[in-house]
Amino acid sequence: MAAAPVDLFVIGGGINGAGIARDAAGRGLSVTLAEMNDLASATSSASTKLFHGGLRYLEYFEIGLVRHALTEREVLLKAMPHISWPMRFVLPYHRDMRFEGDTPTSKLLRLFMPWMRGRRPAWLIRLGLFLYDNLGGRKILPPTRSLSLRGTPEGAPLEDRFEKAFEYSDCWIEDSRLVVLNARDAELRGARIMTRTKVVSADRSADGWAVTVEHGADGQREVIHAKMLVNAGGPWVGDIIHNTARLNSSEGVRLVRGSHIVTKRLYDHDKCYFFQGTDGRIIFTIPYEQDFTLIGTTDADHPDPSVTPECTPEEQDYLIDFVNGYLKQDITRKDIVWTYSGVRPLYDDGASSATAATRDYTLKVDKTGGAPILNVFGGKITTYRKLAEDALELIAPHFDGLSGHWTAGVALPGGDFPVDGVAQLIARLKADYDFLDESWAARLIRAYGTDAWAMAGEARTLADMGEHFGGTLTAREAAWLMNKEYALSAEDVVWRRSKLGLRMDETQIARLDEWMQMRAAKQAASAAE
Repeated sequence: MAAAPVDLFVIGGGINGAGIARDAAGRGLSVTLAEMNDLASATSSASTKLFHGGLRYLEYFEIGLVRHALTEREVLLKAMPHISWPMRFVLPYHRDMRFEGDTPTSKLLRLFMPWMRGRRPAWLIRLGLFLYDNLGGRKILPPTRSLSLRGTPEGAPLEDRFEKAFEYSDCWIEDSRLVVLNARDAELRGARIMTRTKVVSADRSADGWAVTVEHGADGQREVIHAKMLVNAGGPWVGDIIHNTARLNSSEGVRLVRGSHIVTKRLYDHDKCYFFQGTDGRIIFTIPYEQDFTLIGTTDADHPDPSVTPECTPEEQDYLIDFVNGYLKQDITRKDIVWTYSGVRPLYDDGASSATAATRDYTLKVDKTGGAPILNVFGGKITTYRKLAEDALELIAPHFDGLSGHWTAGVALPGGDFPVDGVAQLIARLKADYDFLDESWAARLIRAYGTDAWAMAGEARTLADMGEHFGGTLTAREAAWLMNKEYALSAEDVVWRRSKLGLRMDETQIARLDEWMQMRAAKQAASAAE
């Protein structure tokens, strides 16, 4: 007998697809999600790792986008305090700060204050930060303050020409873990999550979709019937519209590449810097994985989603020169330990530049010719939960009696503890597993939260954790990631479920991959018996 059709078939295992799958499953819909690679293998693991309102979007008068994002910061922070936490950002001020191109704000200022000649005055920055503090109903995060850079830790790494700064709040997020935890929660609520599964075709009829998928593990094909299709393909959303679902649609995406570099740690304190360049663009330098600094991002058009994005030598030099315009100690390419690049699938609104293209999301339901399909364009990682809620608003009319919003305040797996409870959890984990040192216990809590105990299980000695692969990664943790978090390769583990690739060498990573393939083969043989 053919399997009963599911309510929703979601294409894409990035943050939008995983978030929609979780929200829909929590409302009682039957959901299947297919991702052709690993979860968060593209854009959703290549962000700047911030839950932020987008301070610079105020200059484009995207007030609604910024307000939604600012409101969401604290909602999300409460639901995932293990993988998200507050950070303070230092914005050094100097008189030659300029606008980037012809933003709406710069045009107004040029009209009423032509003598400024494109410069960005301090009062305007302070006004922007006042709005940033108050648009979203901030309750947890501390407000903006002015800061002297003379004789302070924040000023020590900077060139002496910088005398004052503004300091404001945003939040850090472990982006790829956010995706995995949303997918895991969706599965716990009944969804079917399929990774390494490519959607070959989607055929529409009056009452549903016949979706043909190909499983990467064995190449077998399966046809899954669904009442509605959700296209959350990220950079491939246009390809899915025109080639997979074969729709006659003029909707399109603008692919914008954002590249980052990671260097050795550049300063001692735990605050981030918000730097503005002579071209008006901004970048962040962010304390990263205890011993490193994350620097980004660039904005460049990237027309072909099939071309793997890479941080080009030109982009590396751009970011290096940008930072060297602020820091006393110059950096070079020799200081780079890792680079990564992602493609943002923005809604094509005809903007003149990649930077000016809207970061807001656009949701479109197409019912012409049969069963409905929801196409998801754009979005920011900060607003993924609201995007999912808005998606369900559009999905709801096609399913009778669907319940309402539920995700606000509901913790992701491992996040069921107070925002200020991390230190207490670390101390408790160290006490229960006395072979863990401070940094190891902190890493486990930051990755798994209260699930760290389930992962470590009944281990009482280091030997009980199994083979040690390097970087505090053990066989017990790797098994957890395979069993609970869809990891199938060493790359999944050391670059998406964690960033232990920064601390492990090629030999250690190869040994991990060998162990994982042997374990998977044994499990497959056992299941076949």
